[in-house]
Amino acid sequence: MINYKEYKTILSAKNNMNIYRGCTHGCIYCDSRSEIYGMTYTFENIEVKTNAVELLDEALSKKRKKCMITTGAMTDPYIPLEKELKNTRKCLEVIEKHEFGVSLLTKSDLVLRDIDILGRINKKSKCVVQMTITTYDEELCKILEPNVCTTKRRFEVLMEMHNAGIPTVVWLTPILPFINDNEENILRILDCCKQAKVTGLLTFGIGMTLRYGNREYYFKNLEEYFPELKKEYMKKYGSSYGIKSPNSQKLTRIIKKFCKNNDVIYGEKEVFKFCTLFAEQNNQLSIFDGDQ
Repeated sequence: MINYKEYKTILSAKNNMNIYRGCTHGCIYCDSRSEIYGMTYTFENIEVKTNAVELLDEALSKKRKKCMITTGAMTDPYIPLEKELKNTRKCLEVIEKHEFGVSLLTKSDLVLRDIDILGRINKKSKCVVQMTITTYDEELCKILEPNVCTTKRRFEVLMEMHNAGIPTVVWLTPILPFINDNEENILRILDCCKQAKVTGLLTFGIGMTLRYGNREYYFKNLEEYFPELKKEYMKKYGSSYGIKSPNSQKLTRIIKKFCKNNDVIYGEKEVFKFCTLFAEQNNQLSIFDGDQ
């Protein structure tokens, strides 16, 4: 089901926007399903903000100071419906027109459709493409993130962005206890990051979040695909919101070492700084101010 609704605003106080509400990627771990975010309807029922482009144009025309516009934190800007509606592309055109920067987060190869605009924005101001990667295993990826392109294709996207001169960031998260929290998985992903010459890497710790709304959806999928794990989760984590992998310390050391050896920006603080810093985009940023 698709709902259409006019909104009064599109940008948050921190210049973040969500062009759509809801998502059809079907990722089994998605925190955006949590009721704390006001998702009181079926998450797969997409809400289209019909006046998003006009609101963004109006908001940017009033801003005195240029900045980075971010999107993708709650809803992927490249859900399948975007292929038809092109609202994300239209918003990128507005950002380019006003000479602002953009930092977007996606799991979809549909972002390649807009590489022309993203490249122009990057030349005029700054563009960062961020992509979530959770597992190198293509079959596992189809279980964890069933309705979106797999890891291999996402790394092809990252390489194309790099070849176009657009900096990229990998969100190596969430790392699901007893599922993708093993050394082989992390090393294989890091090797791909090296090949794709990514600029930054985020982990948010080695674990995941579970709270009302997404917990039930996640456990339902555990019962279907990993039936032995639901009891293990309940026994070890109870009703905890933030849960860490038993391998978190070892995997964190591996990731930190990789980032240090390959000059990759690491940690929430420094990567967010890079993604939101508009001026002097070639500033040399410290790699190890983050403490993840």
